[in-house]
Amino acid sequence: MITVPDTLAACTSLAITTFAGASDTRANDVGYYLAHVEAGVPMRAIARADGRTPSTVLRAVRRVEILREDPLLDQVLTTMGSSFCSDASRLTAFPSPDDGETRMKPADPTKLTKSETIALARLAEPDSFLMVAKGAEKAGVFCRKNQFRRPLSLITLKTATRFLTNDWVKCASKSDLSAKYEMTAVGRAALKRAEADIAPKPEHAYAETPGLFSSQHQMAGERRIANPKTGEIETIRVNLGESPLGWLARRNDANGQPLLQPEEVEAGERLREDFEMAQIGPKIGQDWRRFLAPVDGRSGPGRTPSEGPMFARERVSAALEALGPGLSDAAIRICCFLEGLEATERRMGWSARSGKVVLKLALQRLVDHYRLKAKSGPDRSGSEQEAA
Repeated sequence: MITVPDTLAACTSLAITTFAGASDTRANDVGYYLAHVEAGVPMRAIARADGRTPSTVLRAVRRVEILREDPLLDQVLTTMGSSFCSDASRLTAFPSPDDGETRMKPADPTKLTKSETIALARLAEPDSFLMVAKGAEKAGVFCRKNQFRRPLSLITLKTATRFLTNDWVKCASKSDLSAKYEMTAVGRAALKRAEADIAPKPEHAYAETPGLFSSQHQMAGERRIANPKTGEIETIRVNLGESPLGWLARRNDANGQPLLQPEEVEAGERLREDFEMAQIGPKIGQDWRRFLAPVDGRSGPGRTPSEGPMFARERVSAALEALGPGLSDAAIRICCFLEGLEATERRMGWSARSGKVVLKLALQRLVDHYRLKAKSGPDRSGSEQEAA
């Protein structure tokens, strides 16, 4: 005799297999939906079998009903229902809900092939979308690069369905003849993991090599610094995403030019370095200085331990004085306290999207203060006047 727990276990296992890369909540919702709609199990019976309240099962079923407005996902659920109803042996092919294997997902469900990585990379470009036309055998990725005249990448409907079931894309709009899908944050994270997996490992890397999941939260870049021991210039890999300047340096303006120039980023990072060395930021740890033995700073020639922060404070004060009021506030909050542009605009009471202009002016003045224009290469006087 087939019991309700056996039916629910079969439905949940089928949902986990189909939505392998999605969240556990999505798989559970689809499992409840299949058990109720396809197998005809009452919601109260499903709730008792899974230790839930009937309202929880009701909300899960309603969430799946809303998802069926997506034509591609509606086709997936229809196929799952037909497969479930036609295969009567499915109810005995899966373990009971008490077995831990029921909740296990297939190994590595988010592994991307080379063609899938290329398609996701195209889809990650600004204003790009995936179009699935009714009756078509393939889906196309349209980009702004060619004014959306033709798809720059074609994928099969099976691949497009996999993107959808893994929550890498979501339906943005639909009509009677087609549906458009845009990339989600989950898809961008999967793309970063795939690119980090296939990228060649450089000779100069981080002190601790980041894993695939940590790489998706980083923005790899390179910086040239002087070795404090030898004085030689070395190239090191850094995470540009830890600072708002790193993210802005990768963005382009309306004319397609970089929003920040290299010397402007260097000026902002130099201000941040002096700010950290000056030790004038908020203290977040225990101050152990009063537990240590006093050190006679006058003993022996050379710089005392307090002179390093003291000179750094003088450099910070000189830079802020060169910026003046208004610009110094933007530089301190964004470069030193690492606040985002939106947060700085709200805190300072500025209008929306005005923080970029203020920050650009502040960084240009810092470039003049640190005398970094000699490193900027080509003349940018015209672009600086436009930005001002």
